[in-house]
Amino acid sequence: MDEDQKNHLKAYGVTFWTLKNGVEANWLLNYRGGSFLIKYSQALESECKIRGVSYEVIPDARVNALLNEITDPSVNMELVKLEKAPKVAVYSPKNKLPWDDAVTMVLTYAEIPYDIIYDDEVLKGDLPKYDWLHLHHEDFTGQYNRFWSNYKNHSWYIEDVKIQEETAKRNGFKKVSEMKLAVAHSIRDFCAGGGFMFAMCSGPETFDVALAANGTDIVERMFDGDGSDPQAQAKLDFNQTFAFHAFRLDLNPANNEFSTIDSRPGTSAVQTGNFSKDFFTLFDFSAKWDIVPSMLTQNHDKVIKGFMGQTTAFKRSFVKPSVLVMGETKTLDEVKYIHGDFGKGQWTFYGGHDPEDYQHMVGDPPTDLNLHPNSPGYRLILNNVLFPAAKKKKQKT
Repeated sequence: MDEDQKNHLKAYGVTFWTLKNGVEANWLLNYRGGSFLIKYSQALESECKIRGVSYEVIPDARVNALLNEITDPSVNMELVKLEKAPKVAVYSPKNKLPWDDAVTMVLTYAEIPYDIIYDDEVLKGDLPKYDWLHLHHEDFTGQYNRFWSNYKNHSWYIEDVKIQEETAKRNGFKKVSEMKLAVAHSIRDFCAGGGFMFAMCSGPETFDVALAANGTDIVERMFDGDGSDPQAQAKLDFNQTFAFHAFRLDLNPANNEFSTIDSRPGTSAVQTGNFSKDFFTLFDFSAKWDIVPSMLTQNHDKVIKGFMGQTTAFKRSFVKPSVLVMGETKTLDEVKYIHGDFGKGQWTFYGGHDPEDYQHMVGDPPTDLNLHPNSPGYRLILNNVLFPAAKKKKQKT
């Protein structure tokens, strides 16, 4: 999984396929970019050839030497057993909206199976069926992604509002914002019970904003028929959130921002002509002592090109001290990739919309991942997909 790998993304799919077929795999943390060691079979070799994945067949003597090297206390490497393919769900609307989801694209490209679920399924109690849940370009505050100002007369926006209002009514809610809060609470409970949650773009920000508001009306009249609570800011409870605290709400419905969490509202590198200089850096962790973040940061490149989204990155001052930062842009004092525990479960937040489309706009065509089979930005997503498959063992202290 270093620079010699022809298709990093499909390599994760081959590993997932192995697990689905009841065969364990070994994740060699920090060995040649986080490689996978799997018992040889002709079927596995054929699958690698079919999918265009680079591999090496090595004799038992070399395997033993390799394992001795990795387990040496003096080297920053570790072996993690992957035992069972996680059952994956993507929280996504069933109606067609004019943007795509980087996670569904990479799951499809890597040939990793997943189910699409949305509000009806979550409220029905389906989340415990899954090990891993993804949230992307979503608005848990019930403001339809703040697209009212620019897109209120577009057919797709009108249709989305209609569908969401009908869904809320069908599930016994007077407002979409009330329904979305109940969904956020269900996702919170899914994590508390041991689930793994991964969120990108506006998903992380709106999830925490909704939890902090916790029923306080932060939604203006054009979204729910009445005004917001004038004391909304003072009523925020940051004890309810996963990652963020001390942020301020943006209650102007004409703005495409929800709060001060997003580190770059309206100041994109595209506008300043510096998008080619936009990068974030992954932290180096001890594979033997910090196994979880080591798994989540496995890559063949530690400096990764930036990309924008409705929430591009997270302003460091609004990230809770207990949150683990795994990727940052130090010059901008912002973090891009963070992780934490909640109850028995864990979550990861990743800023931006599409790792291979710097400024993905509404209506833009989806990224063709055949052109980006070695994308380090997309690899971070797939690290999270395999993470629940890892054999659980106590962290060293």
